[in-house]
Amino acid sequence: MSKKQELKDLISKADTLTPDQEAAWGKMTPQHMIEHLAMTFSISSKKSNIQIYTPENKLPAMKAFLMSDAPIPRNTVSPAVGEDLLPLKYDSLDMAVAHLNKNVSAFFKFFEADPEAKLTNPAFGDLSFDEWLQFHKKHVTHHFTQFNLI
Repeated sequence: MSKKQELKDLISKADTLTPDQEAAWGKMTPQHMIEHLAMTFSISSKKSNIQIYTPENKLPAMKAFLMSDAPIPRNTVSPAVGEDLLPLKYDSLDMAVAHLNKNVSAFFKFFEADPEAKLTNPAFGDLSFDEWLQFHKKHVTHHFTQFNLI
């Protein structure tokens, strides 16, 4: 199975999430988590621009971690978001999941149109399509584990 299909199959598990599902760790509600993932797909399809928060001299180590099989540690705080939960954008979890799916499609379409593009990730720097695939797989796995979807 291709990495692209693996990610699509993983994302499909969002449909099983319920609004009252408890997290194994962290502050996020199910809807906060889905909206957070949607935001990262927005960044990886050039719908949103973001700065790199990691010092340049630490980017090689960060990218080595990204490309490894090591999971994202629990309670990791995104440098782009910070400690506090962002206000919810959507009226329901179902609407947030629909937005996530739309952004996932936009990610694939963006790189189909420009396969050599590199877009900025706030923690890992400029990433190619394959590196973004790895990021999304690692990131979605982290949050879907948080909510016991996998």
